[in-house]
Amino acid sequence: MSISSSMNAGVAGLRANSNRLATISDNIANSATFGYRRANTSFHSMVVGSGLAGQGAYAAGGVRTTSTRLVDQGGSLIGTQNATDIALSGRGFIPVTTELGARLNDGTAPMMLSPTGSFRQDADGVMRNASGHALLGWPADVDGTIPAYPRDSTVALRPVRIQPNQQAFSATTNIDFGVNLPASATLPGASGDPYIMTVEFFSELGLAQTLNVEMRPVGSNSWTMELTHSETGDALGTFDMQFDTAPGLGGTLSSVSPAGTGPFAYDPATGQILLEVAGQSMTFSIGLYGEGGGIVQRGATFSPLGVQQDGFGAGNLIGLMIDANGDLDAVYDSGFRRTLYRIPIVDVPNPNGLTARDGQAFQVSRDSGPFFLWDAGNGPVGEFVGFALQESATDVAAELTSLIQTQRAYSSNAKVIQTVDEMFQETTNIKR
Repeated sequence: MSISSSMNAGVAGLRANSNRLATISDNIANSATFGYRRANTSFHSMVVGSGLAGQGAYAAGGVRTTSTRLVDQGGSLIGTQNATDIALSGRGFIPVTTELGARLNDGTAPMMLSPTGSFRQDADGVMRNASGHALLGWPADVDGTIPAYPRDSTVALRPVRIQPNQQAFSATTNIDFGVNLPASATLPGASGDPYIMTVEFFSELGLAQTLNVEMRPVGSNSWTMELTHSETGDALGTFDMQFDTAPGLGGTLSSVSPAGTGPFAYDPATGQILLEVAGQSMTFSIGLYGEGGGIVQRGATFSPLGVQQDGFGAGNLIGLMIDANGDLDAVYDSGFRRTLYRIPIVDVPNPNGLTARDGQAFQVSRDSGPFFLWDAGNGPVGEFVGFALQESATDVAAELTSLIQTQRAYSSNAKVIQTVDEMFQETTNIKR
């Protein structure tokens, strides 16, 4: 019995080391594969019985193996030159789908998990990696905001598709009018000449237009401001402004008229004037009473350096960017950026329980537990890193060391079998 069990143990040892050799060879073969998670073979002894104490009988049980993929152990990050090369700085996975799933746009595309990916547009504008997997994300509204989507379901995820040759613009909704008016212009004997400037804004068609702003000193610390639409010549309002001279408040607005909450009136609660320009509504912010965030009157120099507006003219798509929050933005040659999708980060309770698929992708399984879609940087997950990929988790030096150990163990088990065979022959010869 003992000799037979020795033979079985040797065969089990050959099989176990063959399994370990398979995982080592897979790891070495994928040492340059971005996002690869190394496989590991663990050995477990088998006991089939050892007889009664003191009788010296022993039956070798041999060894068995279990092979697992260490999904929770990633490689280091490496910089690239592609903005849509995506890696994660911590725990979590990027949602992707199959090539067939990329054709579905109804929330039924099967979700897989990828640790990293180099995503580029295909002929249809779908963002894919080299394995053909399509990136999944939550679509943004027209204004770039992300609605509240369910976090435990893929029903709202869509394949990320970028329409080619698209143009986009942002109509102006607010003009911050921060200027410094010279206090010396309101002193007795001053010339009384007005200060005139134009302010650019963008219409609902993405066209650049201008407002004429004329500011005329009319008395001690008093000014009149007239707003006119340059293209149509329409008058948008005349406002009388008085500036404070009290200690600590000198040069700030003390009163503006007309005041109110309707169009073409100054709202003291917001510091804004609501304008209606050729059917387009926008706010003209000149600051609150007693504060210096808008129009002020100080010194002897006119300075218009604080004027800015929030619109952009129509521009052509020139690139894509992904930020640390997972927002995928389209970048236009006009300088405008608009969020198109938000990419969530997928997390599961047991990453090592995920089922491995081709192309460094994984699927949720019963062993991994249910998934949850997190915003980047929230909960246990990390953040997105653009211009980066995650290297293979394989340590080639360690694998070569394991390869030598496995080779020697395999040879030793083969020697056991050879020895048992010779002992069987000796036993047979006794009969002769």
